[in-house]
Amino acid sequence: MTETLSDVRALVGRHFRHIYRIPEQLISVTIMPIAFVLIFGMLFGSAMTVEGGSYQEYIMAGIFIQVMMANISQTALGVVGDLSNGLVDRFRSLPISRSAVLIGRTTADMALAAWSCVLMAGVGYLIGWRIHNGLPKALAAFGLLLLLGFAMSWLGALLGLALRSTESVNALAFMAMMPLVFLSNAFVPPDGLPTWLRVVAEWNPVSMVVTACRQLFGNPTVGVGTGLPAEHPIAMSLLLIGVILAVVVPLSGRAYSTATAR
Repeated sequence: MTETLSDVRALVGRHFRHIYRIPEQLISVTIMPIAFVLIFGMLFGSAMTVEGGSYQEYIMAGIFIQVMMANISQTALGVVGDLSNGLVDRFRSLPISRSAVLIGRTTADMALAAWSCVLMAGVGYLIGWRIHNGLPKALAAFGLLLLLGFAMSWLGALLGLALRSTESVNALAFMAMMPLVFLSNAFVPPDGLPTWLRVVAEWNPVSMVVTACRQLFGNPTVGVGTGLPAEHPIAMSLLLIGVILAVVVPLSGRAYSTATAR
């Protein structure tokens, strides 16, 4: 266990050193999140209103979730790059834990997601976003966000190991993220949707986590609907993320063993 943790620390450090040498990789975790907050918060916020607060407060949880979901493609592309340039083969020849390779990758990507959250929170504050339920609940909301980002990184690792192609990863990640993020309550209340589509939006896993974060932040939660996702969003979000990790982590480990054996 101690050796695995040591390997994880070394690999996380390796990922950060790689970013230091190629700072362009920080664009996706710095400029893009800030742009999302400014575009959605200021452009759409000037034309939309929600009950119980400002649109800027309503939208922030959705933007946080969108950036966490982007960990799917970020981690998947990183894994594909490691496979294509032979880095995985070099890791295999070293006396390090195989699980440490994937843990190091997903942990590093989660740390970058945390940095994105800090930037978005700062810019969100400047455009009018506020936390109303106190620091402990706000920290719980950020913890839930990072836990989702961690799960999405593991899902991305599995996709990268299974597809082994940047084109396939980009296409599949886009197909998965678009309906999940936009067919939810992340950006607009789903009240105006047809009944069947509104039910889909209410049971969308993204809607569960968005509603949970809004509750913890004390931001408007209009249009959440009825049922378990609306009545117990925090518990449902934790259950959802736990199921994803329980399924994806062992599958990723098996896919990694298969990939290194090819």
